Amino acid sequence: MRCTLILTLLALLATGCAGAPRSEVIVLGMIHGSHRQSELYGIQQIQQIVRRVDPDFILCEIPPDRIEAALTEYRSTGEIAESRVVRFPEYVEAIIPLEGELSFELVPCAAWTQEMATYRREKLATLKTTRSRDYAEMSAAQERADEQIRAGGQSDDPRWIHTDLYDGYVREGMEPYNRHFNDDLGLGGWDNINAAHFALIEKALEAHRGEGKRFLVTFGSWHKYWFLEQLRARADVRLLEVGSFLDDPPAP
Repeated sequence: MRCTLILTLLALLATGCAGAPRSEVIVLGMIHGSHRQSELYGIQQIQQIVRRVDPDFILCEIPPDRIEAALTEYRSTGEIAESRVVRFPEYVEAIIPLEGELSFELVPCAAWTQEMATYRREKLATLKTTRSRDYAEMSAAQERADEQIRAGGQSDDPRWIHTDLYDGYVREGMEPYNRHFNDDLGLGGWDNINAAHFALIEKALEAHRGEGKRFLVTFGSWHKYWFLEQLRARADVRLLEVGSFLDDPPAP
């Protein structure tokens, strides 16, 4: 009798877990400073996308130790001067101004530190001389990726940015950099920093697992493929395509 009861309880628990609502996740690749000049993917377009997504949480490319200062500045003066945030118009001009209109929570998920960035810059300058062949292969691959992206579509077109082909070019373009220098660059290496970013993204997802919340991930577009590969492996996540939140394409 006791065994039957235990088995019944386990079955109910398993059914409950299987039936828990999945988190909805949209990964929106950003083009940072280019948003200010883009007619296809400018500040107004970002705001329109965010309104259409209507997320519960925006997982942003801002370090945890910088976000409170930026939000305090904006709420008190309407402007942001915080150095790590002001470089990103997608937050300063588009997303943060929407917090009074929409009900999302902005969650900082960037693992970068100033020390990490400084070390990476100085180390790469050294590697350019000490491992010139590897450095040249890295540079050529990234230049080729840029050329392929320009040839495939407009580099500021969100419909083109959010395609598997775009992601494939980026993956190929970053492969030599990652293979040759990830370990040398320590925490700032390509796999290393993406893993650190994604650990913060996962922390936010885990905090609301099974609640059916909607998450909008906003990072530089070259990080996008790395995150999508990890997210596709999570059974508790339902990925939503960015295209469904964009304007309809113009009639031919």
